[in-house]
Amino acid sequence: MEKYFKAFVVNKTESEFTAEVRNVAFEDLSEGDVTIKVAYSSVNYKDGLASIPNGKIVRSYPFVPGIDLAGTVVSSNDNRFSPGDNVIATSYEIGVSHTGGYSEYARIPSEWVVPLPKGLTLEEAMTLGTAGFTAALSIHRLEENGLNPEKGQILVTGATGGVGSIAVAMLAKRGYQVVASTGKESESEYLKEIGASEVISREGVTGEKYRPLDKQLWAAAIDPVGGQTLGSILSKLHYNGSVAVSGLTGGTEVPATVFPFILRGINVLGIDSVYCPMETRAELWKRMATDLKPDSLLNTIKQEITLDSLPTTLSAILKGEARGRTVVKM
Repeated sequence: MEKYFKAFVVNKTESEFTAEVRNVAFEDLSEGDVTIKVAYSSVNYKDGLASIPNGKIVRSYPFVPGIDLAGTVVSSNDNRFSPGDNVIATSYEIGVSHTGGYSEYARIPSEWVVPLPKGLTLEEAMTLGTAGFTAALSIHRLEENGLNPEKGQILVTGATGGVGSIAVAMLAKRGYQVVASTGKESESEYLKEIGASEVISREGVTGEKYRPLDKQLWAAAIDPVGGQTLGSILSKLHYNGSVAVSGLTGGTEVPATVFPFILRGINVLGIDSVYCPMETRAELWKRMATDLKPDSLLNTIKQEITLDSLPTTLSAILKGEARGRTVVKM
């Protein structure tokens, strides 16, 4: 292994903040019993927050962000992993308090590592990444709660983002009729290409005025937006419908009453992709390699960059300008 290698490093002092690609050494990485030569990482909203001085994500500096990575084991102190194994590591403390995937090498605790399932390449794994895992976990929880394609249309909000795009494609693969909501009118063709049967605006979800109980429109919803959007979804789900909630880009305050819960039996399913138990995590990665693997994964949803392009790309995701998934090739 090289003594020095490239990584994207953020640093904050009393007088300045920097975010740049530079040479680092293994002593600059967090401890871990599995050392991985990283092939790909990906870009997530949390990574964008890690790249700015007031993002409140990074715990200490200097630091290597990147909450996702996929690559090949080069050494391991855990007999479950051997040199040459292809693996995935996402979530937990990676890219927050443990140095992450924006590096040519990473050291990760073995209990955070998932073997790459048959049917996925390393590139595909990072096209999915945390966003794909969040989408898969959302579908998994909705189906545990009784959802099937015969129930009716499924709403996906924030549909051009990472979670939204992959949720649309996964649901379509499973035979669901997907209504995709977006604030980007120009992306309608993209959303239909990846599987949406209908595309509506944000206002098509929220309406002109919030009503505690509104017309019942959707059997279920996947919502990475939150805020006013979530309040409106609750009022418009079918009787005994469910919404899987995974994000807060629309805010943390939700306008709602108890009426959808006590008069229509509505269910709110919280989606935590960070500390999801490993048993469930491994099961879902296998599903993402089989029945949840979108046909449009690489040719439509993904774009690829290098470490040097990260500052521009991270800025774009914070501004809401990203579409689909961005993979970082090492």
